[in-house]
Amino acid sequence: MPINRKRVFEMAKGFYGRRKNCYRITLPAVERALAFSYRDRRTKKRTARTRWIETINAATRQYDVAYSKFMFSLQKQVNSNLDRKSLADLARNEPYSFKAIVEQVKRMGGQI
Repeated sequence: MPINRKRVFEMAKGFYGRRKNCYRITLPAVERALAFSYRDRRTKKRTARTRWIETINAATRQYDVAYSKFMFSLQKQVNSNLDRKSLADLARNEPYSFKAIVEQVKRMGGQI
């Protein structure tokens, strides 16, 4: 299904050289850019989750708790609904609140 020529040039706005104004060169460049944007929307989510895990791990290690044991105790024994994104935000911006959560998990978790 061919894309409208006008739409192709609108999508190629900001491209360098003939990639922005020569249709035969613009079309594959736009298709490639669309494929990369589709792929990288998923990559962005993956890397964000990795960064959240790194932040939580660094914060829990300050209180002598391993990340894996902290998360297991938090989800299974304390039955908390906090996700990794909000935990990482707490660890970065509100360290006293995060410390309270870690202490609660230590109390309720038993063997951490």
